[in-house]
Amino acid sequence: MKDQGWLDYTYPSRRMALYGGRGAVGTSQHLAAQAGLEALRQGGNAVDAAVTTAACLTVLEPVSTGIGADAFAIVSTPDGLYGLNASGPSALRSDAAYLRSKGWAEMPQDGIYSVTVPGGPAAWEVLTQRFGRRSLAQNLEAAIEYADAGIVVSPAQYQAMSLAYAKYHPRAVGGQAEFSTWEQAMCPDGVPQPGQRHRLPAQAASLRSLAEGGAEWFYRGDLADRLDAFSRQYDGFIRAEDLASYQPRWVEPVSVNYRGYDVWELPPNGQGLVALIALNILKGFDFEGKDTVDTWHRTIEAVKLAYADGLAYITDPDYMTVSVDDLLSEAYAAERRALIGPRATMPYPGAPPTGGTVYLNAVDDEGMMVSFIQSLASGEGSGLFVPGTGVALQNRGFSFTLDQTRANCLQPDKLPFHTIIPGFLTKDGAPVGPFGIMGGTMQPQAHTQVMMNVLDFAMNPQQALDAPRFRWVSGLEVDVEDMVGPAILQGLSERGHTIVATASDDLYGHGQIIWRAADGFVGGTEPRCDGAMAMY
Repeated sequence: MKDQGWLDYTYPSRRMALYGGRGAVGTSQHLAAQAGLEALRQGGNAVDAAVTTAACLTVLEPVSTGIGADAFAIVSTPDGLYGLNASGPSALRSDAAYLRSKGWAEMPQDGIYSVTVPGGPAAWEVLTQRFGRRSLAQNLEAAIEYADAGIVVSPAQYQAMSLAYAKYHPRAVGGQAEFSTWEQAMCPDGVPQPGQRHRLPAQAASLRSLAEGGAEWFYRGDLADRLDAFSRQYDGFIRAEDLASYQPRWVEPVSVNYRGYDVWELPPNGQGLVALIALNILKGFDFEGKDTVDTWHRTIEAVKLAYADGLAYITDPDYMTVSVDDLLSEAYAAERRALIGPRATMPYPGAPPTGGTVYLNAVDDEGMMVSFIQSLASGEGSGLFVPGTGVALQNRGFSFTLDQTRANCLQPDKLPFHTIIPGFLTKDGAPVGPFGIMGGTMQPQAHTQVMMNVLDFAMNPQQALDAPRFRWVSGLEVDVEDMVGPAILQGLSERGHTIVATASDDLYGHGQIIWRAADGFVGGTEPRCDGAMAMY
């Protein structure tokens, strides 16, 4: 059997929406989804399933997420919605002027300066303590077993590891020794082939330490000391004191009403606000159908306007110059909507009146639903592991700017603009279900498009994920999946968009949706990855 055919999408498979009566777990990797479902079967609830799945994904998709990731969650209970922001701030020693003096015009994309305090382990612990039925140790058991026994590498995992190896191996050989930690932790014997077993013993040991010592081990114990020493060795900003003072934040989710449903996102520093701004603009239009030039054009324009505002204003909420309420006001939406005409335009932020990520979801039969997202940021994160631990470090700090005139400029103890966003849908105060699409700046764009698929065009969860997507790049440039008909592509080009038709790939995001059905649940999973929905 020839390996190169395993990632061939010449004959895309067809997926059907899946139904279950008692519980469901959806994510981008089938073994992780199965582990989450097993947590439900063993007496856990949806939060236990989510934490179990998230931990497994650090092993089963180790280039997309890791123990040193950030995380966000929306938890629906019979008592209401709860939001968790487990992103970490910049270090107390962070200094934009110092980086400029070293010749950096922009924030480094990877390496030690891109590392902020990881929030993932704290998220696992506080979610388990507040809502779970099982202990954190129980919720980490499956991940430890997979790391010890090894995973059988899939074609998608092989591709991701190969790209990362090609990126970091030459840099380590060329003298950037900090990047040798990636190869030592992930591929000490070279990139494993599809079908080959791949063990991660250092990661197993760290997960075991986390299970035994809880978040204390990570933030105030041995791991914190090791990270401190590693950062000092390579002139980084982060220190043990930064980890010791960290606590995730419980926040109030925010929403807009779209076609009679409330679409919920978490407030800044995340970019979920971009999706809400776009939907707030789009609700003023009537759409004749999904596949019309008008629908595609207006959606693209609304996303561009929303993103312009997001990039201008979203940062740590303590540093924002406009409020969430201002950006989501009806008057401001009408003002921005009026800018959408028959031609493509360059997007600029308005002036509102002032006054490489994994996504998963889980539901149970007792009224709890979880929308959870976890990320190393861009693909493989900073390209660094804490030596000897198997703990990958995210590079969320790269989203800061070194421009002191910008709201998102690097400063000490500050939350950066964050791309990962969990979503949730309710109707008249009752939960409908969790949804999310990972993929960097694609996330709010995909949230907007998938919600329109469901609420404007009456698609079921699987259809909503199957439907083709666009990805606004910058200016007038828009990538569109090549499954879109030529008449739509030509019509958009005639309206002034610079259209680039591309094959479906990671750039268009990976999503999962679970909705309530009459007597159970219905779920859809992403066709653009190893997506899986496990139900019972």
